[in-house]
Amino acid sequence: MASLDVYNTSAKKISTIRASNKIFTAKINQPLMTQAVKVYLANQRQAPAKTKSRGEVVVSKRKIWRQKGTGRARHGSRNAPIFVGGAKAHGPTGKQNYSLKMSKKMKKKALFSALSQQFKNKNILVLTGLTKLQPQTKNFDQIFQKLTKKPKKLVLLLSQPNNTIKRGTNNLPYLATTLATNLNTYQTLNAHKLIFTKDAIKVLEKHHASQ
Repeated sequence: MASLDVYNTSAKKISTIRASNKIFTAKINQPLMTQAVKVYLANQRQAPAKTKSRGEVVVSKRKIWRQKGTGRARHGSRNAPIFVGGAKAHGPTGKQNYSLKMSKKMKKKALFSALSQQFKNKNILVLTGLTKLQPQTKNFDQIFQKLTKKPKKLVLLLSQPNNTIKRGTNNLPYLATTLATNLNTYQTLNAHKLIFTKDAIKVLEKHHASQ
């Protein structure tokens, strides 16, 4: 079984707990993790860009110049794409679909691979006693400052929503809080440190054991 260090709110190591080898010491598959990240980012992408068609451009309907005698090519309207201020040919419509798909089995393997890589790099730890703190940003900031020296891109994994922790961490710019069951490959790899509560480890193992 994989072994994770457990720290208290004073940032002191108090014990270790065993975690699933299936999740934390799985085979690291770089191509699969890359694919999972690509799918995640593609599905976050929106398509707000839109250009106007010839029917949407507001211009004069008058013929741009007379048909003959100018020495120039014949044109009927100023909203043609070749003119400044005219429509755009083949531009974005605002309805593009950039979403990609990935099977549940592949997503799970990619997540286990990412967690195993972070475990191998000693970037996963367990923190206990957070629910006993007063819900003040200062209290939580002091803990993470002690725990990681210079905190950046921390992800705190919880077993269930907790108002005390939410209120205490909302204003910490370097910390993201999420449920262990919602953790994905992108969040795992993008984090400098993954911090689990004890219950979050159990919930994560139970969640993936049942799938």
